[in-house]
Amino acid sequence: MPDTNETVDGAEGSGPPPAPGRRAGRRRRGWRLAGAGCAVVLLGAAAAGWWAYRSLDGGLTGVDIGRALGDDRPQKAPGALGATNLLVLGSDSRAGENAALDAGDVGGARSDTALVVHVSANRADAVAVSIPRDTLVDRPACPRPGGGESGPASRVMFNSVYTTGGPACVVKTVEKMSGVRIDHLMEIDFAGFKELVDELGGVTVEVREPIRDTKGGFALEPGTHRLDGTESLKFVRTRYGYRDGSDLGRIGLQQQFLTSLLREVQRQDLLGSPAKSFRIAQSLTGSLTTDSELASLPALVEFGRSMRGIDPASMDTVMLPVAYDRADPNRVVPAQPQADELWRALREDDPVPASARRSPASAR
Repeated sequence: MPDTNETVDGAEGSGPPPAPGRRAGRRRRGWRLAGAGCAVVLLGAAAAGWWAYRSLDGGLTGVDIGRALGDDRPQKAPGALGATNLLVLGSDSRAGENAALDAGDVGGARSDTALVVHVSANRADAVAVSIPRDTLVDRPACPRPGGGESGPASRVMFNSVYTTGGPACVVKTVEKMSGVRIDHLMEIDFAGFKELVDELGGVTVEVREPIRDTKGGFALEPGTHRLDGTESLKFVRTRYGYRDGSDLGRIGLQQQFLTSLLREVQRQDLLGSPAKSFRIAQSLTGSLTTDSELASLPALVEFGRSMRGIDPASMDTVMLPVAYDRADPNRVVPAQPQADELWRALREDDPVPASARRSPASAR
């Protein structure tokens, strides 16, 4: 009977087993083939990763604020050099995917939501200031997105500034009215907002007063609710059927949702999960506009990581103090001296005083 081990060693055919040198040659060729295969796989993975990165990175829209606005801008106070001021805009554009999310017949786009988020120099405290969209403001001369310049105008609605001059004009208007230097811009549209919430798996909100918006077809009873993207969009945009139906009441809902959204991001440790961060980025890039300094994935990720020390539960939310306009009670104007006190606190990186929180106009 032949030796079993010899039979196994030479089991490639019926002839004698190959010489030791031939077996070693085959093994080397096998390793070379395996190595080449691994290299192909790794190169393919690297190429796919590079393509995915470039496709996401290329989806971001950047606005060069410095170039658009020039040198006529407020400077940081010496004690606030390490602080950061971010202007967050929610655009109500009906273009592209946004058209399916809103039934309104409105041309162009406006800044449906505007927040000045001030992050302290120690990166532990933050305050978000909501600017009512119906506030009458003086708009400075601004470059138009398509070329040319729009002249200055007095007593225009704040949300119309975006229509006239785009996000750069909103930045310039906010800087003129507040004296606060805006470091960064972030704008998200309907579709991006919805996708963000859906990628998070929803956001939990606590409803204290009933919402019965028959015009928008949205209703929530008091209690705890987990909202998906579509419901969240309705939640932050509803005004009819909530309190007095004014924009001032809606701002309260928007501020509440912002805090809940940040809690959800923190709870899921979004920036600590590369896969989750990638999916979030993928859903947002086509719907996100930033200043040119943030218009890349590495810059966005780094900026987000720099905010990780802020506790959403301690984030301060304030509405710009306003009073009803005497000539048009359907509009509001910044209330003085409260508005100046609020902006001063942000300029100097100080806590917002209680006196700056009193608004003569409120949701009735």
